[in-house]
Amino acid sequence: MREWWRDAVIYQIYPRSFQDDNGDGIGDLPGITRRLDHVASLGVDAIWLSPFFTSPDKDMGYDVSDYTGVNPLFGTVDDFDALTARAHELGLKVIIDQVLSHSSDQHPWFEESRQNQTNPKADWYVW
Repeated sequence: MREWWRDAVIYQIYPRSFQDDNGDGIGDLPGITRRLDHVASLGVDAIWLSPFFTSPDKDMGYDVSDYTGVNPLFGTVDDFDALTARAHELGLKVIIDQVLSHSSDQHPWFEESRQNQTNPKADWYVW
């Protein structure tokens, strides 16, 4: 069986600039959810979300400090759950850009790695 993504049309969404739902000038997850009907009407199979995770925002969100949290600029975990549920109702798959190789200096993995050369994560970063 052929993998679904080989022939899929994937629409990438950069949350910060896509749709501001709360009026603060920054795009957010509820804004994306509000526009999913339009995205689905384009005939896409999936959306690919650029990072929206917790971040100190020194690198526009690509410096992730918590891969399980949502940056408050973009909403909450409940907002992400609602976005995912609506996307699935519309037949859209959801891909999230994890950028695991580019964590923040505030991420616990980075903090542990830089402690010394003998800890379990010492070689997780290039020093």
